[in-house]
Amino acid sequence: MSKKLHLVSLGCTKNLVDSEVMLGRLADYEITDDASEADVIIVNTCGFIEAAKEESISTVLNLHQQRKENSLLVMSGCLSERYKEQLQKEMPEIDIFTGVGDYERIDELIASKQSSFSPEVYLLNENAPRIITASNYHAYIKMAEGCNQNCSFCAIPTFKGRLHSRTIDSITKEVSNLTQNGYFDFSFISQDSSSYGRDMGLKEGLIDLMENVEMIPGVYSARILYLYPSTTTESMIDKIADSNIFQTYYDMPIQHIDDDMLKVMKRGFGEQKTIELLNRMRSKKDSFVRTSVIAGHPQESRESFDRLCLFLEEFGFDRINVFAYSNEESTTAYNMPQLPQEIIEERTQILADIAKTSMLLSLEKMVGKNIDAVIDGKSSEHEYLLSARPLMWAPEIDGEILINDTNDLEVEVGGVYDVHITERAGEYLLGTLQKRVR
Repeated sequence: MSKKLHLVSLGCTKNLVDSEVMLGRLADYEITDDASEADVIIVNTCGFIEAAKEESISTVLNLHQQRKENSLLVMSGCLSERYKEQLQKEMPEIDIFTGVGDYERIDELIASKQSSFSPEVYLLNENAPRIITASNYHAYIKMAEGCNQNCSFCAIPTFKGRLHSRTIDSITKEVSNLTQNGYFDFSFISQDSSSYGRDMGLKEGLIDLMENVEMIPGVYSARILYLYPSTTTESMIDKIADSNIFQTYYDMPIQHIDDDMLKVMKRGFGEQKTIELLNRMRSKKDSFVRTSVIAGHPQESRESFDRLCLFLEEFGFDRINVFAYSNEESTTAYNMPQLPQEIIEERTQILADIAKTSMLLSLEKMVGKNIDAVIDGKSSEHEYLLSARPLMWAPEIDGEILINDTNDLEVEVGGVYDVHITERAGEYLLGTLQKRVR
């Protein structure tokens, strides 16, 4: 009888890739959704902000309550790495602790029932066993680990280190291998994707990588996530727009737009140049522009907050991700005078309302258009509706469209169809299948 494994991956998609590597190393285990019957339980934690840390601890403790006798409970990932000494002292419930360096050794750690914290962050390679989850056509491709930026609010460089890029050859080999297994849509990710390759002496590493990916047979669609303002070049923006493979999709977290706040946040780029980049992105035909902002960072005056609100309302982002400021030790902002929590919460809600309005306006602009979308299966909204994702949109974060008319076409999950958008219903678009295009 095979042993059973229950794995929970928390946090970002970069974490998900690491979880998929662990699944690959533990391929002999039977995956179970029921933690109470698992022989091994792994929680790949997130340690980015306070809410993520609380979720990680809560998840671990809840699974401990469900586990069966003699099972192993493993805590891995960013939270475990960031607070390794403290957690090992305070959480006897955990059998094995490991951080961000031993994902490919998880089978060894389980076999020996020993904890391990390698001094180096794990950098994925094309030979790593990996089991893609949640999709039969899409995969995330991690380009690098670490970050060279020094943002005032972010602790990630303290436990993930400086930028460490994979080689172009390694990445293209991984993508090529995945296309041979039927994957055709890819999201390229790292902490600062526009800096890709700079640690290897590449001036425009992201462009070089894109050109190599474009030559791989079987790659139908791709997008870049997490561009950083001061490392995003005009040539990079133009390359994305001109590509026949990469979607004209720009995900650039600006965090703020007020000059004074950008300096406080150590973002390394001013308001004028940031707006110039965003305008260049928006000027591209059929572009999709996503950003992230922080509400309530120390020293954010009412005037600077109002400046941010006005800019977000006027620019017309397709998606805005809003974070409430989280005061993280080992960051520059940690010892700054903090804004009252009620002000942070109030500003977060104001920005969230702007983000919703911006999204609805973006959806409205799509009504009447034809787009390429991939079928993901039945929608959770209604059993007679299909869930589809425009290839322009990133999985999970940008939403879904609902197909209420198939025109009697044969429908296949993972198939790409020409979809006519007929109307917006609340936060959803409704569409009709026209023909299959892949």
